[in-house]
Amino acid sequence: MTTNAELLERRNHAVARGIGHATTLSAQRAVNAELWDVEGRRYVDFAGGIAVLNTGHRHPKVVAAIQEQLERFTHTSFQVTLYDSYIRLAERLNALVPISGPVKSALFTTGAEATENAVKMARAFTGRAGVIAFTGGFHGRTALASALTGKVRPYKKGLGPSLPNVWHVPFPVPQHDVTPHDALKHLDYVFRADVDPSDVAAIIVEPVQGEGGFHQVPPELMLGLRDVCDAHGIVLIADEIQTGFGRTGKMFAMEHYGVEPDLMCVAKSLAGGLPQSGVVGRAAIMDAAEPGGLGGTYGGNPLACAAALAILDLFADGSLLARANEVGALIKGRLAAIQGRNDVRPIAAIRGLGAMIAFDIVTERGGREPDAAATKAVTRRAEERGLILLSCGTSANTIRILVPLTASDAVIGEGLDALEQALAID
Repeated sequence: MTTNAELLERRNHAVARGIGHATTLSAQRAVNAELWDVEGRRYVDFAGGIAVLNTGHRHPKVVAAIQEQLERFTHTSFQVTLYDSYIRLAERLNALVPISGPVKSALFTTGAEATENAVKMARAFTGRAGVIAFTGGFHGRTALASALTGKVRPYKKGLGPSLPNVWHVPFPVPQHDVTPHDALKHLDYVFRADVDPSDVAAIIVEPVQGEGGFHQVPPELMLGLRDVCDAHGIVLIADEIQTGFGRTGKMFAMEHYGVEPDLMCVAKSLAGGLPQSGVVGRAAIMDAAEPGGLGGTYGGNPLACAAALAILDLFADGSLLARANEVGALIKGRLAAIQGRNDVRPIAAIRGLGAMIAFDIVTERGGREPDAAATKAVTRRAEERGLILLSCGTSANTIRILVPLTASDAVIGEGLDALEQALAID
């Protein structure tokens, strides 16, 4: 029998060091919110493939859709021959996003491709180069995407200079004493000191930061960004890569605001584990690039399109959105009970929309000082207790929970039991 340790040793000899790992286990099989490693041990999955598995591992309807497409063809490249599933997926996304007026879509493979192409579209439409992003934001690891990302370690350190024409504004986080007013004031400073707004093509923002710590954009900031964009002809890009497809209790997190973006980036849970991303937005902006200026050999792969269409079918009746809110309430209630105990590590700032839940591990009860070392220990102890758990945050002290929305209360409760044990003070 192959062991986790053996595979890790082989990985260390064969795979680049720069690709990190949240756990030491190697997957053998998985279903819904459960995963078994190569040694036969079962785990509850609170990571969901980093927000990719909102409908769980191997949902039967998604598997069936992939198998059906597999019997027809696996690839032609949409840039060579058209196929119905790409067009149908674009039509359905166009109808779903909270953007009024004519809307179009373009499909890609990764989240980074989506964010980079959204910026390209904005630049083509406006004839401008500048982009404003936020500290703590994560938009990918490719050249432009990493420049947009508002976190140096580990995404930029030692990897050479970032691309120019990108500026960052502090993201409002209560624990960091940054308010929405501070963010808008700093944006005004950027316009005065670094770049005139007439030279800015786009502002890109995650409605809820993912890697940055599951912090939500306050409504007043989102309204302020829309006003700024309208005043200066700037394209507002919502990065919904982690927040989309039911995670926050609505199909897209932007639906929590009375604000329309101009472009939306989607990926992760769009195709239930197959590589699929896209940009959806106002037709005039989407059409600004010349033919051939957008695309990619694998973008809108037929298998991924089939999976995505099956995912959208699963969300059609609204029950998964309701389930997201039920799951979030269940988790937050349990975390609040844990927070009141004296025999566990101090936790703070329980937060989240729908089932996109997080909390911080701090050095003392009632305090805000981050404890990154304790957070790392908690994720390790969780793994030992059969729970796959992820951390995040600019101070590496946030625990994020991304359990599939299809998980049963019993499995979620089992995972929360393991989390409680991992937080216990020995």
